[in-house]
Amino acid sequence: MVQQEHIEKEKVADTDHELLNLLKQRYSPRIFSDQELREEEMQTLFEAARWSASSNNWQPWRFIYAHKGSDTYDKIAECLGEFNQSWATNAPVLMLSAYKKTNPEGKENFHALHDLGMCLGTMAIQAEHMGIALHHMAGLDWKKAHNIFKVPEEYHITTGIAVGYYGGTLSDLPEKLQEAEVAKRKRKPQEEFAFKNEWRTI
Repeated sequence: MVQQEHIEKEKVADTDHELLNLLKQRYSPRIFSDQELREEEMQTLFEAARWSASSNNWQPWRFIYAHKGSDTYDKIAECLGEFNQSWATNAPVLMLSAYKKTNPEGKENFHALHDLGMCLGTMAIQAEHMGIALHHMAGLDWKKAHNIFKVPEEYHITTGIAVGYYGGTLSDLPEKLQEAEVAKRKRKPQEEFAFKNEWRTI
């Protein structure tokens, strides 16, 4: 059995270059403290998203969120893939992110998904500053979410997000996920994605 006290130490990134502590410490847990998130704290996270970079200041991001114990929380959980359902309900808040596919003139907004990513990154760092973790999930049935929440055609549900304070106990996870929860974080070396002067195929 993996020991809970190892989690925080193991999850600090071993970076090749010195970074802000908020960046090194941020990770995506599958367990969370049982401390509730107050509405004021959620509003702070959305304020961070509000002030992130946005092409033409169109701010195409949208969110649906709910606190554990509510019918909406259960509906969001229902939209998640089976694997994510096995752990995501450890979180006190679940969210769905979305973006508006068109600009104010009704034409395709090619940069909308980029802007959503920018706002989620900004939100994640604000959350880290507050001791709050975000775990973004690609595994969800977005069509089901559109149907349940009656999302208009010009929007696209994109990810699920589990939100909560860092903490919790490993026994809240299925045993097969406990090792992954404390595994050392890894990233590709810069040479595989940052090319000086010319494109390279890696």
